[in-house]
Amino acid sequence: MKPTFWNNTKLYYDLNSYWQNLFGCRVQKLQIDAGFTCPNRDGTISRGGCIYCDGRGSKLRQAGPLPSVGEQIHRGREYYRKYRKATKFIAYFQTFTNTYAPHEKLKMLYDVALEEDDVVGLSVGTRPDCVSKEVVSLFESYAKQKHVWLELGLQSIHDKTLQFLNRGHSAAQFLEAVDRIAGRDILICVHIIVGLPGETHTDIMETAEILAKLPINGLKIHALLALKGTKLGTLYQRGDISLMSREKYVSAVCDILEIMPAEMVMQRLTADGYRDIFLGPDWAVNKLSVLNALDGELEKRDSYQGLRYKI
Repeated sequence: MKPTFWNNTKLYYDLNSYWQNLFGCRVQKLQIDAGFTCPNRDGTISRGGCIYCDGRGSKLRQAGPLPSVGEQIHRGREYYRKYRKATKFIAYFQTFTNTYAPHEKLKMLYDVALEEDDVVGLSVGTRPDCVSKEVVSLFESYAKQKHVWLELGLQSIHDKTLQFLNRGHSAAQFLEAVDRIAGRDILICVHIIVGLPGETHTDIMETAEILAKLPINGLKIHALLALKGTKLGTLYQRGDISLMSREKYVSAVCDILEIMPAEMVMQRLTADGYRDIFLGPDWAVNKLSVLNALDGELEKRDSYQGLRYKI
């Protein structure tokens, strides 16, 4: 039977249940665009970024000058208090590489985000090659008093795939980053993409099997999306690549869930993109229908997260 400590009605350990168990209330992420760029865009590693990234950043960035981090926190708190009844918040630095700046700037931005008592932690999206010892030490200092996640974009454990995606880092660099962070009270969340061109089901499960054995605490699973203005979008429009069907995606995600440890928090199980530049797959637009399909597949299998996990 599924673990009772999840304290939910789902067949996997979702983020809302995890936070409810930890804090005893509704916790909400506040998405923040702090104006960061990426070494894979500014020429340090490459230009143009990953082939699936449209490079526009958040909707805030598209609308004009970015509000300060403090203002973004204030707006987000007011919105989620009113519409989601949230009482505690996590400052989520989401857009591009949010550890790609001098130590002093990072500390200033994170300190501002944590000024309010009801902001109980940080979640910071970054790349495996942008978590230096100095960065890790900074997060370790916050983790002594706050709830702290570092989110590492990986996408695949296979170097051939990372090269095709123009990720600009290797699988070895990812493993080194995990080793550098682990054991410091910092929670690690890893992002992967299911349905990458050239990858077989075996390739997908090899990525999952390695992650299941690592000291990581959370996982975000994304569907591969083709967006206008990206290299991947162009390949899709030319017919050079195809995108995974919903049936195969659902099956693959359920296979992944079955081999993950029960304690691993499933922060995301699908993805949706900006509607104005969305090309495909059509089924990914309706996020709720994908989640419902995942629930249905797990029920059909009489399965749940961790069923086939091997210690």
